[in-house]
Amino acid sequence: MATKTAPTAAICQLKVTLLGSKPPIWRRIEVEMATPLPILSHILLRTMGWDGGHLFQYRVGKTFYGEPVGDDFVDMRDENDYKLADILPKEKAKAIFEYDFGDSWEHELVVEKILEPEAGVKYPRCIDGKMACPPEDSGGVWGYAELVKALKDPEHPEHETYVEWLDLESGEDFDPADFSIAEVNKRLKAK
Repeated sequence: MATKTAPTAAICQLKVTLLGSKPPIWRRIEVEMATPLPILSHILLRTMGWDGGHLFQYRVGKTFYGEPVGDDFVDMRDENDYKLADILPKEKAKAIFEYDFGDSWEHELVVEKILEPEAGVKYPRCIDGKMACPPEDSGGVWGYAELVKALKDPEHPEHETYVEWLDLESGEDFDPADFSIAEVNKRLKAK
């Protein structure tokens, strides 16, 4: 079966998976192929649940897209010059979206389908997903796994530290399985 190449008026059904997360943390979104990369970055951050306080970049093969700062270690193409359709032009195309270079949250982006826009539908929108987004600055997938382990065990030596850090002392819990399409779409609508 041949893959479709997308006209920029098309809609991309994109699966976003946080690499290394166990169980997998992922979202399925629909976004316009004409979306500029800087806007796509904000869509991805809101979709996953990140605050957006850290640097990020895209990687397609050995090509990087982001905000060039002059002393990059790699050849960085200016994200302002590209759209989603430029870096993920067809079904099955893949890229990596890295957020927070310290924690190195790598998200695999996979184009699942190229669709015609539906009348009356506002894009972007989230249509599926699993698991909560890790808290900011929790140390990448390994640090997050340790955080979850510590929160589950009141006898863990770091339990109280994480409870205090996440401000959970009011009796609320952090549930790593928590996911709400409605909440994601609410964040996507907030400009």
